[in-house]
Amino acid sequence: MSSLLKDVYSAEFYERLCDVMETSLEGFDRARFLARIFSPGFAAMELKQRMSHTIEAIAEFLPDDFEAGAQSLCRFVDDLKGADISEQGFELMFLPEYIEIHGLDHFETAIDSFEHVTQFTSCEFAVRPFIQKYGTRMIERMIGWSTHENHWVRRLASEGSRPRLPWAMALPALKQDPTPLLPILENLKQDPSETVRRSVANNLNDISRDNPDFVIERVRAWQGLGPETDALLKHACRTLLKQAEPRVMAMFGYRPEGFLIRDFDVSTPTVEFGDGLVFSFVIENTGASSLKLRLEYAVHHLKKNGDHSKKVFKISERKLLAGEVLQVERRHPIRPITTRVYYPGIHRVAAIANGVESPATDFELRM
Repeated sequence: MSSLLKDVYSAEFYERLCDVMETSLEGFDRARFLARIFSPGFAAMELKQRMSHTIEAIAEFLPDDFEAGAQSLCRFVDDLKGADISEQGFELMFLPEYIEIHGLDHFETAIDSFEHVTQFTSCEFAVRPFIQKYGTRMIERMIGWSTHENHWVRRLASEGSRPRLPWAMALPALKQDPTPLLPILENLKQDPSETVRRSVANNLNDISRDNPDFVIERVRAWQGLGPETDALLKHACRTLLKQAEPRVMAMFGYRPEGFLIRDFDVSTPTVEFGDGLVFSFVIENTGASSLKLRLEYAVHHLKKNGDHSKKVFKISERKLLAGEVLQVERRHPIRPITTRVYYPGIHRVAAIANGVESPATDFELRM
């Protein structure tokens, strides 16, 4: 079995899809559809290309008129619910793309279709061109979604409006001013669904990258409403906590004093690419009371131009009793990843406790 994510779009997947389309879509031709799918270039297509390719092939069996096509798509989704195809699986996220491409000039029908389809597979990517084009009108509809009885629709209100949703088009206006999102976030901050609350946290974390004061105000207003909301706020502030933003550190009880980081040691001063960096240090509570402790470490990666780029990694959170001494050892893998290019030479590593960073220690990376 292939380990490539794109190969979820297999012959077996399309055969199961055809089983539903034969009964759901008038005039469907299995042989023509499969020939269209498995065109000569299919094997070379990456994941997103296969998703778009699939909905383009399905669209050939939908009415040319979008109003009628959207109705057919929604009936198809209803029929899929009864088939052996998982709901909310990413492999069906090509379905909303039909609405995104063909429905942008048909606001009311498209919005009703999103509300229907997202209860089966998320429309978070497809709604974003509508936010871009319709602005306040679209946000008002999403505010309505935030009070919907179905939690997947409520989640769409938050997830679809994230200013920096990964792998999706950005929303520059909301990056600049997230205020229009406040009614959505207010409605969902104590949502009974953990899936929805996590989306709210991710939305706030996106906002924190451009408008930290907006998020800090939400913490001040919502902290203490309940354990679920407190957990939401903690997750929402993960970027600000990594940045050791002083107001956020204080709000969550991380004091920058009363402890000592000592005996930092790198036991692998030379690291071969593909191996691991191993280091250790001691953290001591020097105060007379227990200490709420957030432990992290920073790797200062060598860049092509000779400068260094800092990346923070979390170790743990715990309480350290008065006078307690904690020995910490960590192994940090240095191997190929898609999000970083490594360069041979001198890199650095340091320990961080409650946002306070120890002096960095060098290590050499060999490629």
